[in-house]
Amino acid sequence: MATVTYAKASRIYPGTDRPAVDQLDLQINDGEFLVLVGPSGCGKSTSLRMLAGLEDVDQGAIYINDKDVTNLPPKSRDIAMVFQNYALYPHMTVYENMAFALKLRKTPKSEIDVRVKKAAQMLQLEEYLGRKPKALSGGQRQRVAMGRAIVREPQVFLMDEPLSNLDAKLRVQTRSQIATLQSQLGITTVYVTHDQVEAMTMGHRVAVLLDGVLQQCDTPRALYDRPSNVFVAGFIGSPAMNIKTVQLTDAGAVFGQMVLPLTREQIAAAQAEGGNGQVTVGFRPEDSDLVGASEGGMPIVVDLVEDLGANANVYGHAAINGGEERFVVSTTRQAMPSLGDTVFVKPVVGSHHAFHAASGVRI
Repeated sequence: MATVTYAKASRIYPGTDRPAVDQLDLQINDGEFLVLVGPSGCGKSTSLRMLAGLEDVDQGAIYINDKDVTNLPPKSRDIAMVFQNYALYPHMTVYENMAFALKLRKTPKSEIDVRVKKAAQMLQLEEYLGRKPKALSGGQRQRVAMGRAIVREPQVFLMDEPLSNLDAKLRVQTRSQIATLQSQLGITTVYVTHDQVEAMTMGHRVAVLLDGVLQQCDTPRALYDRPSNVFVAGFIGSPAMNIKTVQLTDAGAVFGQMVLPLTREQIAAAQAEGGNGQVTVGFRPEDSDLVGASEGGMPIVVDLVEDLGANANVYGHAAINGGEERFVVSTTRQAMPSLGDTVFVKPVVGSHHAFHAASGVRI
């Protein structure tokens, strides 16, 4: 088994002003399932490819256990990678695809047979071993790609958006299979996705990147409950958190006629270092209630209602500080308003998050 360490590792592409990955400091524990997540271009796939040896490390180092692998070729790193596009050999059967890397290592045929059939059983591929990839569905092909990685028994699994080519239902099913398999095998896994729901449901820990810089690495629950800055707050959670920069008073954050209370420490922190009398406040759609007109809520005009069956997402706009701000609130189906209605929204007491208006850092 293995630990993985990024020690201020950077990748700077020739002709670019800023690093694609900027001094990434990250320790991945033995047997951990770590997910790298972020928007397109944030550096997550580049970080994975640096670990795989497919991208150069221009500054810093990468270690597997205590071994510096920064300048080692991919074949010397004892890793197995699962790609987005499966990368199967079309002229080979499922069995041959899964056995190919072991044949290159000159592994005895009897051992190859045992490993391939064991992996096929784990992945429910036994009846497909004689078929070629073109005779398989997308989900089956992805399981073959997983099987090819499993039979190698590497120190580290690397997975680069392996589910993005699958339809929504199959994606949910396959991600639970991957998480279960990783738990059974206990192999350190680094998994890249742009889908924060996927990240939150699969990872032991999740590392959030933006513009090549690590923003926060923590458990899914900690990311949700205590985002370290405005970007993480807005990225984690679906629908996204309502985040607005509003006027600050001694009482708290002013949303029109509604004031969200802040502690004295938060108010002092918001006023420091260029706060300019403002504060950035966020509250999640699911941490908001629709209340009566007399209960001090913020009036919102409903623009769209997403009926999800058991509950609904209500999108609307409110007039704040002379401008029009958009909000989303989750509610029960029984309380679901109609298009054009005015509803009164009030965050659950103590559920809102506060950030410095200039730096975006949690206060």
